[in-house]
Amino acid sequence: MDLFTVIPYNRANAVEYARKYALTRNMRFEDYTGIGGDCTNFVSQAVYAGVCVMNMTPEYGWYYVSPTDRAPAWSSVEFFYDFITGAPAFADANGGEGPFGREVLRRQAELGDVVQLADESGDFYHTLIITDIKPDEIFVSAHTNDALDRPLSSYNFARARFIRIEGARILAEYPCFEELMQTP
Repeated sequence: MDLFTVIPYNRANAVEYARKYALTRNMRFEDYTGIGGDCTNFVSQAVYAGVCVMNMTPEYGWYYVSPTDRAPAWSSVEFFYDFITGAPAFADANGGEGPFGREVLRRQAELGDVVQLADESGDFYHTLIITDIKPDEIFVSAHTNDALDRPLSSYNFARARFIRIEGARILAEYPCFEELMQTP
């Protein structure tokens, strides 16, 4: 059995990354805007900037190698939620390397946490990252319909769920943030 070290989520790195790439694209990653949406892909990039570790478990992991070699959890709203929160099908993968978190109340959300929006039928369709918080408003950044510090209240949704990224499990530290922030 592998022994993992739990590292804290670097919220500042995640927010800095999200702000830098909210209105543009990091050329290291594919842009899925025209083919299903880029929102969860973008949020995964920002979360990765805050943990610098992926989970390479086929099918149930959370990773991006190339446009054709990525886990569903990297770019799909529901799979992202299931991986991060350790849903039953993802429990084995989520117990390994990579970020982990849990659903929290809106008032418990912090910078760098994730918001997912649902429609009237309860289907979650959009993933955003919290990049600013004021006493009466949460501001998010997102892709597909690109947004930088957009008020969450300006979105039309039936329900929002807030995902606290609590940290990541690692076998060895890899300082990826500086590399991600450089233009290729």
